[in-house]
Amino acid sequence: MTIKIDICSDLGEGYGRYELVNDASLMEIISSANIACGFHAGDPRTIQKSVQSAIKTGTGIGAHPGFPDRVGFGRRDMKLSYDEVYTDVLYQIGAVYAFAKANGATLQHVMAHGMLHNMAQFNEVYAEAMTDAVYDFDPNIILVGLPGQILEIAQKKGLKAATVIFADRRYNDDKSLVSRREKHAVITDENEVVEKVLDLVIRKKATSINGKELEIMGDTLLLHGDTHASLSLGKKIKEALLESAVEISPLGKWL
Repeated sequence: MTIKIDICSDLGEGYGRYELVNDASLMEIISSANIACGFHAGDPRTIQKSVQSAIKTGTGIGAHPGFPDRVGFGRRDMKLSYDEVYTDVLYQIGAVYAFAKANGATLQHVMAHGMLHNMAQFNEVYAEAMTDAVYDFDPNIILVGLPGQILEIAQKKGLKAATVIFADRRYNDDKSLVSRREKHAVITDENEVVEKVLDLVIRKKATSINGKELEIMGDTLLLHGDTHASLSLGKKIKEALLESAVEISPLGKWL
């Protein structure tokens, strides 16, 4: 049976005249885009540009909501209530959806950014708020997340849930990501990243930072555009997957 995988990346994370990565070039490699919604990064012009670029390349359009923390790039913990998370996520989904609709496209998925994403993996309040926001907006939209509370609750509510796997991040024993504050959280060796990706996608396996073998089923592979030589690495990963007869396609076409 053919192995299928989506490749996604966090895009539209610039602001005004500032660009974090070369979104247009990454869009040629990936099959789905997680577009920043204006809270942790992004702005209306950037969202418009990202959506139009995704349409041009046939890339699945996703909303990438984060904490209202531009200074910390959405990577700092915020003690928010259910109502705050729910309304913030709903607001941000609506922003990307508006640009998609205005350009004749649809919204494929929602994937939270940074600390909001990490917290929803284990925090039931955050997971409930996020899944409710997605379900109330459109129960047919795919919710992407890490294994844990958010995907379990999403499935109970009847949402399409997709598991994200990470190309260049190390895992803890509980399948959470090693904190970026830790020294070896991000893998920088390109060959090691490619081998890790093949293990994740083909063999459904990963080795934790403590040497424990983990079984991880992934639907979408996240490439970080803000890491060193991201374009070169992205091309190598895609080539390795295609050479291994893996079919790369947007989530909305097969999930």
